Amino acid sequence: MPYEWFPPSGDDTQRLHLWPYRSLPRRGMVWFIGGTAALIALPLLVLIGSPVLWGLLPFLIAAIAGIWWALNRSYKDGEILEDLTLTATEITLIRHGPRGLRKAWQANPHWVRITLHKTKGPVPDYLTLTGNGREVELGAFLPPEDRVALEADLRKRLAALR
Repeated sequence: MPYEWFPPSGDDTQRLHLWPYRSLPRRGMVWFIGGTAALIALPLLVLIGSPVLWGLLPFLIAAIAGIWWALNRSYKDGEILEDLTLTATEITLIRHGPRGLRKAWQANPHWVRITLHKTKGPVPDYLTLTGNGREVELGAFLPPEDRVALEADLRKRLAALR
């Protein structure tokens, strides 16, 4: 699962890290780009020594560069980390977004309400936390089954604090 609870520290602080699932790791991206370049170059073997090769080569290099740029941009946009800290007196959610964007929310855990919107959210099983006059999303990038499991786990941990 793309989230992890850290063991409680000495002061009973519980921490949760959430991150988006990556179906293609960086190493796989390198292999994909290398394989694509090899497959594109294969038909060019018959053109070696021909001036036609030099005419086609810039377009093929541009195609490989475009694939690399798009995959790299996807990785940068997916650099999201949500950090939830749960103590007896405060619940804090810090979202570290792409390009250094950071948002924080905190509330008293005794007044926090956990809501799992089955159909009324932008994604199925949309998970939100409400407290301190604000409603914030939690793990919108997770698959629906992970959000359901996270909601049950979070309810259990919050009930233990109360």
